[in-house]
Amino acid sequence: MNEQSIDERLRVIEDRLEIYNLIASHPPSADTAADYSTSAVYTEDGVFDRGEGLTGAVGNEAIGAITQSAAHQQAIQGGLAHCTGLPHIELDGDAAYVTFYIQILHPDALADDRELPNHGSSRGFRIHRVVANRWVLARTPDGWKINTANCGRSTDPPRQGKSSNRPWRAIAPRAELSSLGRLRVAKHR
Repeated sequence: MNEQSIDERLRVIEDRLEIYNLIASHPPSADTAADYSTSAVYTEDGVFDRGEGLTGAVGNEAIGAITQSAAHQQAIQGGLAHCTGLPHIELDGDAAYVTFYIQILHPDALADDRELPNHGSSRGFRIHRVVANRWVLARTPDGWKINTANCGRSTDPPRQGKSSNRPWRAIAPRAELSSLGRLRVAKHR
């Protein structure tokens, strides 16, 4: 028998819906350079770790600014499209641990034009990368926000005999609230 009250159960449902919406907002904000939207979903001291060899940032304003960088603008002009899968959410009080995939797609300029009945013709898209993400969210007075976004477990094949894949434990931090209410991230033991 479930020992949670109706109010507690409703809060869990509301938390999950808010987190689903937050995760779903990432692709359109990234693909349209909506720095204001990107900044708004991170904590002030948020961390965006894209993994080895890719630019990351610390602080919500710096994270939002990535969408305005020349390189990101060039990717958008080339048809950048982020696609997420449904996230797995672990709620733990005022922290949430969210695991999901992001596919990064772009138009395939090198492909031949193909016809799809009732949908026109296209050269199609190329999957540039598929990344397993582990994000730590914090409940704030303004709702759920991203404290740490680890986007470093690429499913790309290893290059030159080296794997850029970090073990899950390296990108799956747990967090605890400090006495000041700030989220502290600690590695799994």
